[in-house]
Amino acid sequence: MSDALLVERRGRVLVMQLNRPQARNAINLELASAIDAAVTELDQDDSLAVGVLTGADGTFCAGMDLKAFTRGEVVSTDRGFAGLTEAPPEKPLIAAVEGWALAGGCELALACDLVVAGRDAKFGIPEVKRGLVAAAGGLMRLHLALPYALAMELALTGDPLSAQRAHELGMVNHLADSGQALTEALSLAERIAENGPLAVRTSKAMLKEASAWNDPELWRRQHEAAAHVFSSADATEGATAFAEKRAPRWTGR
Repeated sequence: MSDALLVERRGRVLVMQLNRPQARNAINLELASAIDAAVTELDQDDSLAVGVLTGADGTFCAGMDLKAFTRGEVVSTDRGFAGLTEAPPEKPLIAAVEGWALAGGCELALACDLVVAGRDAKFGIPEVKRGLVAAAGGLMRLHLALPYALAMELALTGDPLSAQRAHELGMVNHLADSGQALTEALSLAERIAENGPLAVRTSKAMLKEASAWNDPELWRRQHEAAAHVFSSADATEGATAFAEKRAPRWTGR
């Protein structure tokens, strides 16, 4: 396993900790590949029942590593962005969120089945502020987790949402004291692990099939639309401006 992802078994629970604190746990190819491998292990190992995804050093994930993006580095695998978003595991996956879950980090949390968050956590899809779009499932999943009007506001403004508000609206299952999200998530995971494995997987699959985000055609259409944005001059300018700590100079192209 890569040092970018710390993987630990706790009974029947597989804990995966994003471990790039120097980059606020942003996703590069190494980390995406490690997540893919861990999620595959979760599904293939019958001794494992539930996964928990969390981040090191008080931050969940700041999304795609924009410096890696400007270098042309791919941050996806066959499972999608971060080795997860387009093909989550068949078994339940819980996000334990502390600090920021931004952009692709928010999309990682949305790709999980349950979310436990510290009270100071914040969620957001600020891609538009960088001339990008939330193409790793955020635009397909956010309106299922939040009221449509609020999801639209977050998508168009890029403004963040507090864990408290996300909990009130049902996006977050449990609020924990700051620093205790992982502990609370493990408690939840253990309750799930007590149940029949086949019944749990089937229950998850049936609920997923009731929503449209996992329709391959929907993903295909989104990839086509997003490709135009990600290959634009504005996308390069947004990432470059972020790296150079200046305001972007948009051209609309």
